[in-house]
Amino acid sequence: MIRTRRGLVAAIITLAGLTLAGVMFFSARQPSSQLNQELAAQVTLILEQASPGEHHAHGHSFDSRVVCAVEPFGTEPADATSLVQVRWVYARHMCAVTGQSTDWAESVRASGPIAVKISIPPEVRVPAPGAGYPDRVRQLIPARYHEQALAEFSDDAAIDAARERFGQAIAEQPKK
Repeated sequence: MIRTRRGLVAAIITLAGLTLAGVMFFSARQPSSQLNQELAAQVTLILEQASPGEHHAHGHSFDSRVVCAVEPFGTEPADATSLVQVRWVYARHMCAVTGQSTDWAESVRASGPIAVKISIPPEVRVPAPGAGYPDRVRQLIPARYHEQALAEFSDDAAIDAARERFGQAIAEQPKK
């Protein structure tokens, strides 16, 4: 009986240790929720404050205000735990332009995966649309993030917040 009880205790301790090690390994490989929020805010700011010339350099052409939703899915280095460690952010984005329509659903929008270098000045890379687009995404985004790069937003909260800011931007525009 003592042997069985000791074996059971040893098995429980071993299982708990393996579970804890697995959780720690997984959490070390995934950006924290707080880091993701900081990265989303940083990339949103970079995109929304870009000049028309900077937008044109990555394939967009407009002169109106831009409102963006951003959902990060990876970083370089992959094990970054704070914003100051991140050199590149890989994210889904959806940006809407306020000039053509007063309705988010009818606005001119650009979306898809992007790579953003967090530097001064920042660098934004967007895969060109058209034939061969998935291959251009794979060239831009590291292989470990390919599945996420081609996925949709996993949470509508970022898009909902951008839609609300879009409405506010429209309301602040001078009336014609």
